[in-house]
Amino acid sequence: MYQTKINGKNFEVVPDEGQFVINGEPFQWDLKAISDGHFHILYKNKSYNAEVVKADRASKTFQLKINNKLHTVEVKDKFDLLLEKMGMTNSASAKINNVKAPMPGLVIDLKVKSGDTVKAGDPLLILEAMKMENILKSPADAVVKNVKVKKGDSVEKGQVLIEF
Repeated sequence: MYQTKINGKNFEVVPDEGQFVINGEPFQWDLKAISDGHFHILYKNKSYNAEVVKADRASKTFQLKINNKLHTVEVKDKFDLLLEKMGMTNSASAKINNVKAPMPGLVIDLKVKSGDTVKAGDPLLILEAMKMENILKSPADAVVKNVKVKKGDSVEKGQVLIEF
């Protein structure tokens, strides 16, 4: 069983002998691959051209263009649903509270201040250690709650630098 969200609307999808049952109803269609990422679909005597525009397999999110209309599809398999039921979703594991110094060093530049919204990978500060500049980046999307250091501060390994 899969739980699928298409353009914000939820569907329960169950594979059944080469076909699908969607929300308890059999789904009869004919799907033919034309080329890599391009398909032809026949459904209820209507013809559709489909293209996979973007596929993020890690997050199981896809963008499909069907007859030139863009659709966003999110898929959760039985393992995703089980983890969600147990309260162990990816968003819960990506929750961060702070950034600590990975090594002793000197703060030579701050890129954020309290109240800033950062995305995963955004630079937070530059730490000089062993005559090298190290850019510390945000590990997840967050809002900066408190910057615990200032430019010119010496820090020790494990010291909290920024709180979220």
